[in-house]
Amino acid sequence: MIGDPVRHSRSPLIHNAAFAAMGLDWAYLALPVADGQGANAIEAMRTFGLDGLSVTMPHKQSVAAAVDKRTAAVTALGACNCVARDGDLLVGHNTDGDGFVAALRAEAGIDLGGTRVAIFGAGGAARAIIDSVGRAGADQILVVNRTIDTAESAAELADVAVVSEASEVTDVDVIVNATAVGMEGGPNADALPMDADLLSASHVVVDIVYQPLQTPLMHAAAEREATVVGGLGMLVHQAALQFELWTGFDAPIDAMTAAVATNLEG
Repeated sequence: MIGDPVRHSRSPLIHNAAFAAMGLDWAYLALPVADGQGANAIEAMRTFGLDGLSVTMPHKQSVAAAVDKRTAAVTALGACNCVARDGDLLVGHNTDGDGFVAALRAEAGIDLGGTRVAIFGAGGAARAIIDSVGRAGADQILVVNRTIDTAESAAELADVAVVSEASEVTDVDVIVNATAVGMEGGPNADALPMDADLLSASHVVVDIVYQPLQTPLMHAAAEREATVVGGLGMLVHQAALQFELWTGFDAPIDAMTAAVATNLEG
């Protein structure tokens, strides 16, 4: 894994637990790579014969430009979080959005086809989710963000996405917090991304923040009897997709989840 900073990442815990569970003689390391050196890291991947690479900020854009081939998601987003080999080619993938969709299906039995989804945020994670939710067949995606220009840019990722306001989310099926609001240690750790009175029992409420495991939004949604899904599932499922791309084996989801959950709870 490359990034800057990267030592704080839980990805080594998740992937090394997966390798151990599957009896694979593989190792996953977090390597700090300075800003501007992402393309050089791709060349190092070729030189050392590495079979897989995870990519985090600030390298997602430069790696997307440096790989030999890009998936449709990487082309649309201009960002790559995973590189896998296909013969002699290095292929750029983005598993964030598809990890979100997979987690929602696995943890809440939700198929997004035909649903209306409201997404708070328009940054990298939100953009990946918008792209994948659109491809999953949602009827409409409402993009809610403080900066309208950024929201408009994000909404261009899906034909069914439109810029909206928080007050319009009462009639949607799924509400997603794809911002850092509620993140432990952040400036808005005790805040909600929306008025709690907008939430109801008819909603599925997803918070992609995974630290803490129970965010203020999740507590507020549970009090209103909404179906609640935390961010741990997306973290694990996007990693599981990477594992499968690299190894060709089905990911041991339970082992991966247990490894990171134990760390976060500790």
